[in-house]
Amino acid sequence: MHQTGKTKVAIIGAGNVGASIAFAMALEQNASEIVLIDVNAEKAVGEALDINHGLCFLGQMAVYAGDYSDIASCDVIIVTAGMGRKPGQTRLDLARANVAIAKEITKNIMKYYTHGVILVVSNPVDILTYKIQQWTGLPNGRVFGSGTALDSARFRFTLAQKFNVDVRNVHGYIVGEHGDTQLPLWSATHIAGMNVEEYAKMHDMPFGDEDKAKIKDEVKQAGAVIIKNKGATYYAIAVTVNTLVETLIKNQNTIRTVSSVLDGHYGIKDVAISLPAMINSNGVERIIEFPITPEEEKQLRDSADALRTILDGVSDI
Repeated sequence: MHQTGKTKVAIIGAGNVGASIAFAMALEQNASEIVLIDVNAEKAVGEALDINHGLCFLGQMAVYAGDYSDIASCDVIIVTAGMGRKPGQTRLDLARANVAIAKEITKNIMKYYTHGVILVVSNPVDILTYKIQQWTGLPNGRVFGSGTALDSARFRFTLAQKFNVDVRNVHGYIVGEHGDTQLPLWSATHIAGMNVEEYAKMHDMPFGDEDKAKIKDEVKQAGAVIIKNKGATYYAIAVTVNTLVETLIKNQNTIRTVSSVLDGHYGIKDVAISLPAMINSNGVERIIEFPITPEEEKQLRDSADALRTILDGVSDI
């Protein structure tokens, strides 16, 4: 990444998610400059102005509405624009609509792109990550998606609630698709340095297959529950993306479950899917491939196959 004293981030899409990301970044002061780009220019202006009015309590930074020409000097470009799923709309129909939108966005980005990492947040994130990486022709890892980073956070929260421990002492990963075929890696889930099953046994807490299935389903349905109650999800994804931006800007070598195009990992190629990956100023520096159970590996490959089916359905775009 281009390293200077100043860091500039572009957020494409100033809706609930994009604006919340900008606000989270302002709270943490993770960039010296944030530009909001949206087809609704007035919305971008309003969101930027709203954040600016709180800066005297946070710190000095530039937050403003701009256009694609502002991409030229960006260290991180975050793509949040896209359509939400409409009633009766199939998953494939939504994918086709958002792939078409993403293609136009990518064209506009590449007109002005000079350096930096492209971070995809729009859904379906795995499909869009794969397509944007193809369209840009950038090195693999310079384009990656937020993937299951939020799902992994939800997984850790759910386990922390069950075992009544600080969520920061729970470590585990949701991998695969950011969607229906995602899976928890139980073999790599730990509390206080112990596998979750060992921890449960030591504390005489029941924790069997039924408990695992319930937690897996609760994590998978978490977004839908929030949407049912308040119409959209944006706070947790904003915090999640903010942590990804921080590791990009500060070159932290942080490990997160993000979506990137695989090249033979666990026997999977030519699809973007989430696995634990080391992230630094180059983007995804490397994917962390560690031993998992045969059943987990099978489920991961099944998840990749499900994504390939959708990719086949958008191959003409």
